[in-house]
Amino acid sequence: MIPWWVLAIAVFGTNFTLWGLIGLMRLLDTSTRKWRHGRGNEAVPWPSAVMGRHRFPVLGNRSTDVDVGDVAVLMPAHNEEPVIVDSIQAITALVPPGNVHVVSDGSTDRTVELARGCGVHVISTSSNLGKAGALQEAISRFGLVDRFAVVMLLDADTHVEPGYFQAALPLFADPEVVAVAGCVKTSWRGRALGPIGKLVAFHRQRIYTMTQYLLKFGQTWRRVNATHIVPGFASMYRAAVLPYIEVNPPGLVIEDFNMTFEVYQKRLGKVGFTPSAVATTQDPDNFKDYVKQCKRWALGLWQTVRRHPPRASLFTAMLALLLLEMLTSSVLLVLLPIVAVVLLVPALFGEVLAVPVVQEVHAFVAGFASPPSLLFGVLLPDLLLTCIVALLQRQPRFLLFGPFFLVLRVVDAVIALYAIPGAWLSRSSGRWRSPNRRVIDPATRPVPPAADATG
Repeated sequence: MIPWWVLAIAVFGTNFTLWGLIGLMRLLDTSTRKWRHGRGNEAVPWPSAVMGRHRFPVLGNRSTDVDVGDVAVLMPAHNEEPVIVDSIQAITALVPPGNVHVVSDGSTDRTVELARGCGVHVISTSSNLGKAGALQEAISRFGLVDRFAVVMLLDADTHVEPGYFQAALPLFADPEVVAVAGCVKTSWRGRALGPIGKLVAFHRQRIYTMTQYLLKFGQTWRRVNATHIVPGFASMYRAAVLPYIEVNPPGLVIEDFNMTFEVYQKRLGKVGFTPSAVATTQDPDNFKDYVKQCKRWALGLWQTVRRHPPRASLFTAMLALLLLEMLTSSVLLVLLPIVAVVLLVPALFGEVLAVPVVQEVHAFVAGFASPPSLLFGVLLPDLLLTCIVALLQRQPRFLLFGPFFLVLRVVDAVIALYAIPGAWLSRSSGRWRSPNRRVIDPATRPVPPAADATG
């Protein structure tokens, strides 16, 4: 019989525990540095000795004094007519319009016309290249590497919240930091979502909260820096590092996993992250689009793993642990409904045990698990995570959807396993089709302070 606590570790993993503890160490380190600085002592310098571990210690412009005027915003868009104006208006409230660059990738709607009407730079690709191909072409055609110190990659459905740049740009004060990952939130207010749409949105936000606070925050500590992804929805790169990153290699369905792997595998530098650099994005509002997006993400991860051979590094060790744990937890979650049925049906209807095959299967499964082990090892920990997320997000309504999150976790596990063979048996063009977008009620948007517009 598997103890309930072993089952809980197998389903929810050691990564959260390991990186969560490292995150606490980061908090302690940060608090100590701030305390010393507040007492008038000289701030603890960034450890320049680490530079020797990286391949490009003198990589172009590693300026540590960066403000919003030095940031180019690059927004790839494919048929984003419902949201493009709203997103551009949100970002131009924080950075000068002349810093915003839109590349329309084979759009057949009014994306280009509407973007140009906002007074920002706009170009179009000659055909649908895919997001990575559009980014690569736009970086070259706009000359962003030569004109700006930092390039922000911003999805056309994403709103950068006030305070993003004040929180994120100081991370570039460490000359080793070459990328800063944004803290993602899913937008659900003002979208007129139905019950399924809200369930999907809250499930995705629960994932975001756990992975960002319990994984990414620890993984991006300067002393042990190794995270598996800088999400492409609203993140920044030092412009000087972009020529060393292969943004659009053939055969990949998405670009952000690959760009992150390139940073670590080529030893270009570190990734920064702070939960205070927040941007909200439109996650799918229906089950069909949700499944499609999860398939793309899962396939993109495994395609990137296939492309980058392992090396002797902290990043490879972290990634190996993450993938191993993802595989084991996915298998257990896929088996969970079957195990639950095998254990609970005979408990409710004892006469089914008179059937020989049912009795043998039940005896076999009961040798490994029991209803109490499922309760204490899976169901209650999952509900506890929901309570923690509801507390962190200050959203009690998470509790209303709590009983259904585990069902979507099983769906996620099926998709994760389903995508693995495709990473080795197929190649992707990278071409995209935007999911259904909803116009968001402006009244639900935070109002940026006037000071942000000038930097």
